[in-house]
Amino acid sequence: MTDCALVTGSTGFVGSRLCRALLGRGVRVRALHRPSSDLRLIEPLALDRIVGDVLQPQTLVPAVEGVRWIFHAAARADYWRHPEDVVRTAVEGTRNVLAAARQAGVERVVLTSSVAALGVPRRGELLTEEHDFNLKLAQFPYGYAKSRAEGEAREACRQGLEVVIVNPSVILGPGDIHLISASLVLEAHRGRAILWTDGGINIVHIEDVIRGHLLALDRGRSGERYILGGENLTHRQVFETLAEIVGRRKPWLHLPGCLIPPLAAALDLLGRFVELPLNGGQLRMSRHHLFYDLSKAESELGYRPGRSFRQAAEETYTWLREQGFLKRA
Repeated sequence: MTDCALVTGSTGFVGSRLCRALLGRGVRVRALHRPSSDLRLIEPLALDRIVGDVLQPQTLVPAVEGVRWIFHAAARADYWRHPEDVVRTAVEGTRNVLAAARQAGVERVVLTSSVAALGVPRRGELLTEEHDFNLKLAQFPYGYAKSRAEGEAREACRQGLEVVIVNPSVILGPGDIHLISASLVLEAHRGRAILWTDGGINIVHIEDVIRGHLLALDRGRSGERYILGGENLTHRQVFETLAEIVGRRKPWLHLPGCLIPPLAAALDLLGRFVELPLNGGQLRMSRHHLFYDLSKAESELGYRPGRSFRQAAEETYTWLREQGFLKRA
């Protein structure tokens, strides 16, 4: 009998690619989605679609029946657009999925968290799986929400459920129809990537993230978390590379740290009235070098990021052009 896996968040960037990868393994895939979900990414796939919502526990009962594994990838990744939904979806939704998994006797759950749950480092420090979230809810709601969701996972482990947590960094690659990280490339194409701050980020290709999820299923230790990252890059490196790819002028304006607090406050105020490409919280986070040590995932999972940031950005730009996003820019 073919093994069955449930994927929550199946219509999103990570969830849909997980569905493809599992099907490629010969696994029967059950894709959970809400009635209002955009199905474009999973419509061509030979999988079982089931309507439900992680915030409605009764809809999860038929979804988990007969399932061996669950990949819980449902989340509000566009936290700057809908900050009010972030915490409830992450915490309550994760609690509901894990409760349903325990009741149904699911063998293992892989929880898609984020490096955001690790907080921010001290100067010159690489973040590892040992770091705990060290900011307030108002400072970074997404990281707070992911940290709380991981707390739900650890509690489920104490109650006997096998849960492995993966923490992807900024995910880039083709297929991001909701323009989460792909908005970086789109904004560069629009000529808006004119400035940089002194911090940095880690960017990983979507295919490496998916491979990391499967390695976590096969080799991860229950109750442990694993960083699925790529390259550590300064913001200046990121935007200069993007400018080369899209054929725009390189960023020419340096934003010093002393100007970030007042500008972030202005973004928070303006964001109440119009949709912006970033919010005050993101700008505040840009002061930090959010760089990560991948050695735990490398040694325990055999995880190795095989694709560069430039490759991820180039493939994203090609995909955006093919899908017509650049014509609307």
